[in-house]
Amino acid sequence: MNANAMPELRGYLRSDGRKGIRNVVLVAYLVECAHHVARQIVNRADHPDVQLIGFPGCYPNDYALKLMKRLCTHPNVAGVLLVSLGCEGFNRDALNAEIAATGRPVKNLIIQQSGGTRTTIDEGTRWIQEARKQVAGIAPVPMALDELVVATICGGSDGTSGISANPAVGHCFDRLVAAGATCIFEETGELIGCEQIMAERAVTPELGEEIQACVDKAARYYTTMGYGSFAPGNADGGLSTIEEKSLGAYMKSGASPISGIIKPGDFAPAGGGLYLMDVVPDGEVRFGFPNISDNAEIVEMIASGAHMTLFTTGRGSVVGSAISPVIKVCANPDTYERMTEDMDINAGRILHGEASPDEVGQEIYMQVIDIARGQATKSEDLGHQEFILTYKHFDALGPACLPRR
Repeated sequence: MNANAMPELRGYLRSDGRKGIRNVVLVAYLVECAHHVARQIVNRADHPDVQLIGFPGCYPNDYALKLMKRLCTHPNVAGVLLVSLGCEGFNRDALNAEIAATGRPVKNLIIQQSGGTRTTIDEGTRWIQEARKQVAGIAPVPMALDELVVATICGGSDGTSGISANPAVGHCFDRLVAAGATCIFEETGELIGCEQIMAERAVTPELGEEIQACVDKAARYYTTMGYGSFAPGNADGGLSTIEEKSLGAYMKSGASPISGIIKPGDFAPAGGGLYLMDVVPDGEVRFGFPNISDNAEIVEMIASGAHMTLFTTGRGSVVGSAISPVIKVCANPDTYERMTEDMDINAGRILHGEASPDEVGQEIYMQVIDIARGQATKSEDLGHQEFILTYKHFDALGPACLPRR
């Protein structure tokens, strides 16, 4: 394909006009007590397009309900089976109604009313078989690059991340933004020290002030918690400070203007652009570490519409995700050699002088196109479908966060 030509992707058209690059049926548990039953239904289905998600908490939470609504109506999702114990606080009726309004097949199984574990597993298995037959009839349609939402995250960073994989992803993001796609970067707790640089890239001065404020919030949050987003593995890999880690993480954002700030479950406005996701809860510190694993942040970006995630790693990571594919971009050539079976892109070639960040960025860009046309990532081939959702609280976005352009 000509690198300058506008590629045609393949998507599944949903009732809201969005298109998905996958056609997944979800089994979603609504409390930890229903997790085992939901997992057994997925295991019985034994198909990569039947995937498990869920919220473990019993106490209701507006953030969790919002994210489950967004996830269950994500364009990559074709149908949903909800599995409830029956006495938890989760608003299962509101979630069911949200999904049903989109025309997707949906059913809510309540274990306490269905007769128990075996009965519910049997009923759920039958429903999944029928739902899969129904969604199999959804034919893919052409999809443009400007309909695509791509996210990025670091995981297992080391001293090579900020000079190979992360800048390569930044070059890929610049290409995607120029083509009209929407790109999301996050980790405000790992952007401490970069707030002024990001503010200067904001499309309005008011947005620049909001960017500085959300990084300041992250710094206060981590200070109150007594630790920051800097793991022992980062130090073992050669990083010395959070500022050094932040500069490397920042490189993933590329050089495009920053069009706005979103919070988990918020959608970026139509028209594409580069958006910073603020993942640190608002208000008093009351929910512990803002994201207890990389997958928590991946889930939040999926809830904001991400079709796929570019995951950079120097130390090595094996995680994928339910709903949306994960593309692994390996920063360290030694890690790539050890973990080739899990890595999609070898950005460590930059360190050996075999490729430039721009050339690897082009390789990542082409991989994005291939994945959006149905090619499987390494994590998909290996069956990785990690998922985690915890308690949080967010205030509504202010008008300066999504300025008119």
